[in-house]
Amino acid sequence: MNNIKTWKALTALLLCALIVVGCLYGFGVGRKDKAPAQTDEPGQTQAAPAPADGESMLDLWTADAAAKKTLIDYVGAVTAEGGADFIPVEHRIAVFDLDGTLFCETDPNYFDYCLLKYRVLDDPDYKDKASDFEKEVANKIKEQNETGASFDGLEVDHGKAVASAFAGMTVAEFNAYIQEFKKQPMPSFDGMTRGEGWYRPMLQVVEYLKANDFTVYVVSGTDRFIVRGIADNSPLDLPNGQIIGSDETLVAPDQGDTDGLKYVYDDNDKLVLGGEFVVKNLKMNKVTVIMQEIGEQPVLSFGNSTGDASMAEYVTSGNPYKSLAFMLCCDDTARENGNEEKANKMYDLCDEFDWVPVSMKNDWTTIYGDGVTKIADAG
Repeated sequence: MNNIKTWKALTALLLCALIVVGCLYGFGVGRKDKAPAQTDEPGQTQAAPAPADGESMLDLWTADAAAKKTLIDYVGAVTAEGGADFIPVEHRIAVFDLDGTLFCETDPNYFDYCLLKYRVLDDPDYKDKASDFEKEVANKIKEQNETGASFDGLEVDHGKAVASAFAGMTVAEFNAYIQEFKKQPMPSFDGMTRGEGWYRPMLQVVEYLKANDFTVYVVSGTDRFIVRGIADNSPLDLPNGQIIGSDETLVAPDQGDTDGLKYVYDDNDKLVLGGEFVVKNLKMNKVTVIMQEIGEQPVLSFGNSTGDASMAEYVTSGNPYKSLAFMLCCDDTARENGNEEKANKMYDLCDEFDWVPVSMKNDWTTIYGDGVTKIADAG
């Protein structure tokens, strides 16, 4: 009998405890729910964050720049959750060309062309070791710099010469060489070195897109390791994995001619440039490498030449999301090494293909910053 009474008493106590716990939980004590966002008004939850402000982040663009307005409207549309044009964060991908889009295209030639010419013809530690082929390519670049001459196949020959002229360097050694070359003055400008030739308004576009949860890639025709070297210690804040360019081989120093399927990397090895050119990442090759390395169709493209046309059309053709392609027009001959004839051809292509033109002359309040001026007789 006493056991029955004891059991009933314990049961009653347990029921009372459960009732108390239930009441406390109902009032929110001990809950693991996420607390509502803090607001200025009691009882109200905070709205979803608005898109990063384009007007303030793009303040190096002129107030009436049509391209700026188009971009801001686009970003507003694709980041508005629940809107008809909303793009999930994981699909907000933008691709940028480098030369002439983010960085000075020619002074008097592409950065990587000038780098090879210096390596083969001017570098006291290498010029006497350069091969006949490397000298032939470098002299063509020199002639092109001086006369504007054009040479068929120079793009690929240059890639081959870069691969061989720097063969045997580790990636870190190659990068260190590029960092030193970047310290040379930019020939046509006062107040700027070769490594400082970034278009400031376009860097703002990159930061604006990143602030709105876009993943930004550089897809360049320049050698991948050279682009990474240009970007290293620069205002372009992107990881190496988001920088794509032309490619050359990498090997282990003792690998020799042994196939990579048979050679085993060991703890004494290091990667060095293998001396063989793989691919020039221009035109249609940009499209294929985007799928190979990014894995899906981007929604924004930024370029400046017909070398970027395939990338622009790929981004804007049959895209499941709202997409745009922007093309820079090199129409500024006072602050930049512009070319009005090339600029007018690009304006015509923008009309034909429905790309958004960007006027370097009319859309930007500065190009390289207030401390940089173009030398009057630099051409």
